Formats: sequence, C-alpha cells, structure tokens
Amino acid sequence: MTTILAFDTSLDKMYVVLKKGAHVLSSEVVENKDNKYHSAFLISTLQNILSKNNIKPENIDLIAINIGPGSFTGIRACTTVARVMAQQLNCKVIGISSLEILSHLARKNPFVALDARKNMAYVWADDEVKGAIPLEKVQEMLKNKDYEIITDDKLNPIFGGKSYQQGNYPIGEILAELAEKKIKKASGNWGELLPLYIQPPPMG
Repeated sequence: MTTILAFDTSLDKMYVVLKKGAHVLSSEVVENKDNKYHSAFLISTLQNILSKNNIKPENIDLIAINIGPGSFTGIRACTTVARVMAQQLNCKVIGISSLEILSHLARKNPFVALDARKNMAYVWADDEVKGAIPLEKVQEMLKNKDYEIITDDKLNPIFGGKSYQQGNYPIGEILAELAEKKIKKASGNWGELLPLYIQPPPMG
C-alpha cells in the first residue's frame, strides 16, 4: 500500500495531501497570512500532517509536487523541500505541471490558461504544455476547437470558462492521483526533479 505525500506551493494557495492506498488521510489548504507567502508554512504543515496521522517520514513511499509554472518563490520552495526529503528518506519523487493538474478540473477537452504577466499566458491544450503565449494568440487558439477553459482570476474575464481560484477544487488530491499513475513510468529519482520555469525567474 503506497503512502504518498503530495504538496503544492506553486499556486495561490498551498495544498498538502497525505494518502495511503486509496484513502486520503489528510488534505489541507493553507493561505497566505501575516504578510507571509504560504510556502513559509510548508515544513510545519508537513510535520503536523505526518504527526497527526502517526506516519513517520521514513514510511513515505512517494513525494509528489507541483513543479510550476506559478509563483517562482513557491516553485523553488516546493522543489527544494521535495529533493531534500526524497534524498534523505531514499524515497521516490515526481513533479507534475500546474497546468496538467488544473486540466483535470475539466470534464473534456481542457484548455488551461494562467497569467504569465507581460500580456502572456501559460497554456495547456491537447494534453501538453504549449508554453508562454501572447494573449492575442491564445484567443485565436480558442476559436479553433471546442475547449473547456480553466483559468485564474486575472484571465477569467478575458477568456471565460472557470477560474480555479473561485472554487474549492481538490487540487492536492488530483496531484496525488496523477503522481500515483505517472510514477509507474518514471524513475522517481530526486536528482531528476527540476522546476518548470517556462519563463526565466525575475532577477534580484
């Protein structure tokens, strides 16, 4: 029975899920507070979840994280913590794009567009990451196919569909489920876990 610890600090909230076999033992959502970005609470949240479920870190079989795109601070925190934990615990780790995670909020033909600033959007369509694309070109892409659009609060007024930020969606659970499927075809080596920076991080 696989024990999965999944965490995501790349989006606007932090999602942490502890799953054993088919059972979700814990699922928590942490928001920014006291002028601190939610990733500042990642370590304490992980410790609390493991403790209250009587799971020792060495009993974790798989760590799953969101590798981006998203907050550069969140992506760095997520990736660094996962790499260190996987190395120390000698367990498998896998990273999944935020775009792929959010695509599972759609029932069919998902098109995910997240704000990439500079009049650009990070896009997932036709089962793959398309990159950072100018908003005008995104609008053209949407004319060519009957997509179900998933976006964020910034781009929702432009593209319509539904914003993942406006619902209590099980993003952590989706991450854990995807990881369980993908690890069957992946090495799970911590040294291969890299952040997905579609655009370079801001300087300074």
